[in-house]
Amino acid sequence: MSLSHGTLIDNNVEPKLNHFDATGQAHMVDVSPKSETARRAVATGCIKVSPEVYTVIVQGTAQKGDVLGVARLAGIMAAKKTSDLIPLCHPLPITGCSVDFTLLPSEYTIKATATTKITGRTGVEMEALCAVSTALLTIYDMCKALDKGMEITDIHLEEKDGGKSGSYRR
Repeated sequence: MSLSHGTLIDNNVEPKLNHFDATGQAHMVDVSPKSETARRAVATGCIKVSPEVYTVIVQGTAQKGDVLGVARLAGIMAAKKTSDLIPLCHPLPITGCSVDFTLLPSEYTIKATATTKITGRTGVEMEALCAVSTALLTIYDMCKALDKGMEITDIHLEEKDGGKSGSYRR
């Protein structure tokens, strides 16, 4: 057994990828036999910006408006549209989604955290990851006139709860 990014992996068991059938063809997983449970996922990611862009974001003086406010809405909208972007994701009735930002002034970085919730038959990890990615891309879009060298990094799942596989913590 080995530990890989917070998950326990049994090296004696071949991992099974759900989105492929017995012949190796991609398909949408049938979740109808699963019971509905409360599920939650948290994803994070960062964008490193120039000192000038960081100041504009913090002071709220960007020409396009409230950068973090728009990015928050974009992230929430993205969570609701994940199945339109990722081919094998199920359309989910999201019951809760938040996108929050942490300012890291010593690094000129903004950290985005998305939390998604549902009561359903499949998880909301992809929705949380999509929300974080879109929020960070929106920051880039709103500030690219000042700095095209912004860097989006470290997008990953932090934790998830619910479902057959239980809880995960990075």
